Amino acid sequence: MRLLVLLAVLALAVTGCSGPDPARPGVLSVGIREPATLLPADLADQAGRLVTGALWTPLADYDAASGKVTPRAAESITSTDRVHWTVKLRPATFHDGTPVTAQSYVDTWKVIADSRWVSSPVLTKLLRAREITAPAPDTIVLTLDRPSGQVPALLSAPGLVPLPASVLASRDWDGFAKSPVGNGPYRLDGPWKPGSGGTLKRTGQGNATEIELRVGEPAAQYDAVKAGTLDLAIEVPGEKHDAMHGDFDGHHATWALPQAGYLAFPVANPQFADATVRHGFALGVDRAALEAGPLAHQVDPAKALLPPADAPGERSGTCRPCSFDAAAGKALLHQAAFPGGATVYFGPGAEAWTRTLVVGLHKALDVSVTAQAKPSTGPLDGPATLDLKLATASPYELLSELASESGYADDVFRQNLALADAAATADEAGELYRLAENQLLRDLPVVPLWSGHGHAVWSSRVHDVTTTPFAGPVLAGIGVS
Repeated sequence: MRLLVLLAVLALAVTGCSGPDPARPGVLSVGIREPATLLPADLADQAGRLVTGALWTPLADYDAASGKVTPRAAESITSTDRVHWTVKLRPATFHDGTPVTAQSYVDTWKVIADSRWVSSPVLTKLLRAREITAPAPDTIVLTLDRPSGQVPALLSAPGLVPLPASVLASRDWDGFAKSPVGNGPYRLDGPWKPGSGGTLKRTGQGNATEIELRVGEPAAQYDAVKAGTLDLAIEVPGEKHDAMHGDFDGHHATWALPQAGYLAFPVANPQFADATVRHGFALGVDRAALEAGPLAHQVDPAKALLPPADAPGERSGTCRPCSFDAAAGKALLHQAAFPGGATVYFGPGAEAWTRTLVVGLHKALDVSVTAQAKPSTGPLDGPATLDLKLATASPYELLSELASESGYADDVFRQNLALADAAATADEAGELYRLAENQLLRDLPVVPLWSGHGHAVWSSRVHDVTTTPFAGPVLAGIGVS
């Protein structure tokens, strides 16, 4: 009898050690990949944006579709002439207890502009301020080199959040990325542990008192949420894509990411100077095969030039170059007397889907197409695939980048882009951006291929999950029972 009792006790002990930890009230557990960095101005990955989105509060939130600006750390962002802009700040402190002032932003932005970080072009190429000053602790004044109505959209970029004086003085960016200090609703409790994660503690307005960030692989995290040992997973692997709807009925979300793929043609090259050739290639792209194949259901086949995360206003009409019509594509190449033979170049991370694209083009259009890594220098003699990750929600960033990558320099396009930048209202800017977008679809220096989207799944104890293109699930708004 005593032996049976002892065995029962041992069985309970083993079960307790191997089973899941009981969920703690008010504590949210989140599964993510390892962030590339936690330095906000130098990240472009979903995991990094999720974490820094909780550690920092941006000046404002900007909705690309409506042009609506929602002040956050800023009380207001105003201008009377769109050249001189004034940002009024709300009172705030960093997690180290030091005040967030206008000078914090001015000094941070100078460092970003002088660096080669992901967000540096937002200041140097898009904002292009001649002067940025802090005449008062709660006031930032910007003087631009031309009128621009895009300033609220640009200042809402998640990479332009302030850094504390300590790291601006030390310039120890690697050390800071391991123990970041922000101005957001959560602080990191101790250094980030690579391969493991970290814990966020609530310091401001947030539903969960504590957020456990656990680094791992998406497939295992998906299964952990399903088993009830993890509350939320912010990525769903391709092999789980179809099962997600049944496994998490009412407990999953999909949202547009600021990421899109294109095929850019060297329009100055005589072989691709004719838009008919470019349209022929566009109709030879099987976007559904890319989505279901190497891109593993992490994207949507393109239906417009601008991805949903970046598109202003209502989207109407069809994108003919976004269609797959092999017969029409071959007919266009024949009409243009295309001699055949093309090399498609790819950059880092794009080899797998570029090779699938090339095989599909060869099969659909019956022309010789090969894939090759993009050389580090020199002009290209063929089209190149682009995997663009956006730093802002302004269409100006993407449209100007697409024109630059293809060498497209049409005067009317440039004029519409400049007018959209200078427009006084979001509606006016949206109309001009659509004109510029339609012109690119007509001349087609770049072919839209796909736009990225994110997936999240969560357990029944999680509620109030909302998402944004840059942060993904908004951690501060998520509640747990």
